[in-house]
Amino acid sequence: MKNFQQNLFVVVALGLCGLCAWQWYFQTAQRERIESLDQMVFKQATQIQGYTNSLASLDAEMTGHEARIDELKRTVKTNELELVSEKREVLRLKISAESLSNEIAQYQSLTNMLTAKLQEAYDGVRKQNEAVGKLVAERDEFVGKYNESVKARNEIVEKYNDLVQQVKKIEDAQKAGGGK
Repeated sequence: MKNFQQNLFVVVALGLCGLCAWQWYFQTAQRERIESLDQMVFKQATQIQGYTNSLASLDAEMTGHEARIDELKRTVKTNELELVSEKREVLRLKISAESLSNEIAQYQSLTNMLTAKLQEAYDGVRKQNEAVGKLVAERDEFVGKYNESVKARNEIVEKYNDLVQQVKKIEDAQKAGGGK
């Protein structure tokens, strides 16, 4: 009987040692997995921060472009008012030229000069309209880039949420397994 108890004691001791070794191995594997998940979460948080910073710079750039567009629109309005006033001046000069037949040559040269100025003003307006068109195209391009970056961030957030759910499932499974 004494041999049986000693043998039983040795078997139980060896079983406990095996259980401790198995638990040590399992916990080491869990710690490695948790460490890799922590590194992945840190990397994703860093990427999200970078994307957030680039979004802020794109927003600031868009604000600058919008301010420039507003400035160009105000310039166009000013030029239009100047064109209207110059057109009125041309009409007044034409009426005066008809009423004063002895000064026709003098008024004719003045009218030609004002027409040249109007042409310059029209050319300026045309150039400004082209500049506004280019700025609108650039704004549309920046908006497209902004939408792409937002889409990319949304995908990262979805991946992050999926990882969080996986980690939660693993923790729940560990709690359920550890409780038994």
